[in-house]
Amino acid sequence: MNDMQPPTTIADFLQAHENKSRLRFITCGSVDDGKSTLIGRLLYDSKQLLEDQLGVLDRDSQKFGTQNGELDYALLVDGLDAEREQGITIDVAYRYFATDRRSFIVADCPGHEQYTRNMATGASTADLAVVLVDARKGLLTQTRRHSWICALFGVREIVLAINKMDLVDFDERVFTAILHDYQELASALGLPRVTAIPLSALQGDNVITRSERMPWYSGPALLPWLEQVELQVQESNSGFRLPVQWVNRPNQDFRGFTGTLANGIVRLGDSVVTLPSGRRSTVKQILIGQREAEHAVAGQSITLSLNDELDISRGDVLAASNDPPEVADQFAAHLLWLDHQSLLPGRSYWLRLGSSQAAAQVTEIKHRIDVNTQEALAAKRLELNEVAVVNLSLDRAIAFQPYAENRALGAFVLIDRQTHATVGAGVIDFALRRASNLHWQATDVNKAARAALKGQSPKVLWFTGLSGSGKSTIANEVERRLHASGHHTYLLDGDNVRHGLNRDLGFTDADRVENIRRVAEVAKLMADAGLIVLVSFISPYRSERQMARELMAPGEFFEIFVDTPLEECERRDIKGLYAKARAGQIPNFTGISAPYEVPEQPELHLQTGGRSVTELAQAVIGQLS
Repeated sequence: MNDMQPPTTIADFLQAHENKSRLRFITCGSVDDGKSTLIGRLLYDSKQLLEDQLGVLDRDSQKFGTQNGELDYALLVDGLDAEREQGITIDVAYRYFATDRRSFIVADCPGHEQYTRNMATGASTADLAVVLVDARKGLLTQTRRHSWICALFGVREIVLAINKMDLVDFDERVFTAILHDYQELASALGLPRVTAIPLSALQGDNVITRSERMPWYSGPALLPWLEQVELQVQESNSGFRLPVQWVNRPNQDFRGFTGTLANGIVRLGDSVVTLPSGRRSTVKQILIGQREAEHAVAGQSITLSLNDELDISRGDVLAASNDPPEVADQFAAHLLWLDHQSLLPGRSYWLRLGSSQAAAQVTEIKHRIDVNTQEALAAKRLELNEVAVVNLSLDRAIAFQPYAENRALGAFVLIDRQTHATVGAGVIDFALRRASNLHWQATDVNKAARAALKGQSPKVLWFTGLSGSGKSTIANEVERRLHASGHHTYLLDGDNVRHGLNRDLGFTDADRVENIRRVAEVAKLMADAGLIVLVSFISPYRSERQMARELMAPGEFFEIFVDTPLEECERRDIKGLYAKARAGQIPNFTGISAPYEVPEQPELHLQTGGRSVTELAQAVIGQLS
């Protein structure tokens, strides 16, 4: 394992370790295939543990171990109490170790399906994956799922670790059969390089050294292979890319742009372009830490200063001006859904790609992918751990590259705008052609001119509340009064719109989101025409009401919460809808079998109890003056 000359001085030792290559890899596979045990055995047999760690391992093996008092190597990795009690991996556990040849960062990924999102986190930064398979069980569903996610996130080097060979009497035929099955899977997934190693993680066979109990195997043990494997990293032929993470202004005489170089080489004097603005300059100075340099290469954290004063901020990308990345606001992508709440097309999320952020919607689920068979399946929503090909639309253009060409500029996450939880992770496939074909057509008559002709300021009065709360009655009275005073108005009512524009929509969560999206876009156009628009919709979700607000100009959107107790709404229900909903005849009925998310900070909170329609309408009009 070690044919290198040992360093003779501290300086030599430090220099040798500084120059080592680093390998990031993950272990993945199904539950109980032995991932944690394998990593623990690697650490133990390669003498990476201190005496106190060995003492803790011995004590924990007595208390939590599954090996009848013998050392349980999995406990070196399963650090959470719940993991030790249940004997499973839940979180991604990172471990760092080094040999004379190479340093390693290994991520032990959980095997249970509900923690697939954790596994995707590990795969997104890995150079290589060790896929474990229990020799007694062969390929399982989670083996296929994890292999597919490895392919999705660009892991191209696979070690097929066929574990627990001691439990099948080190039978070569078992090894060969599993290898054959996995090679078929790898071919279907587009995984080009698979190295198969038979081993027993628990007993150490073929982990550090070749096992004498499998004379039929002529390949290397696992650790020597990890030490020497040459990673065939897909190098992009494109020029340099620097996603700006921070604008560095230590004083008024210096302005630099800091980030990790995602691709290529940048040199002093190079011509650069900043995206998405398209402004150009040349490189004045390159800093690597505090040291000035004449050039920098991919992977280095650097600061660039330019010869021109350009408006550049976090999220922009500096790139070679003769070979810039694309800029677009609509994409086709593969998306892995990570949240317990379903993905609903049309709902607004935050999209983060590198250091850039934009509001984004999944406009269409093209198809869901069965990760076991790679079959394309029809879908209108995505559930936890499901993967789909989707179309994305952003509220602004960003610089990007397809993930297959550049991980840093092609991988993104989706974030819930209410809870700030990460709900999706994906990779960009390509920009949609319509994104580059469409341009906003300038007109001579604008919103200000239309509003001036009407002698009013455009507004969107968004009435929200339960069915039967009185919002349509109040909105109608407000419009009548505004019309009588000479204002130009239009009332969009939920029931009326569903007779025409939205007649194709039902009442599922996905259809409710699309219902509000369409109405918000119509309200925006009417406000652009200079009108005072009154919108009366239940609009039960905060995220859609926030989306509608953000479509309008600042100060143009008024959220009006018509707050009527559920019991009173049911008492007023002349259509009998609540009674049918409680009888189970109407599914997804807001307030009964579907939620209503109360506005947190509406411009106007109308508590209707004991107040007439006239009083309530006057309160709205008073808010406008």
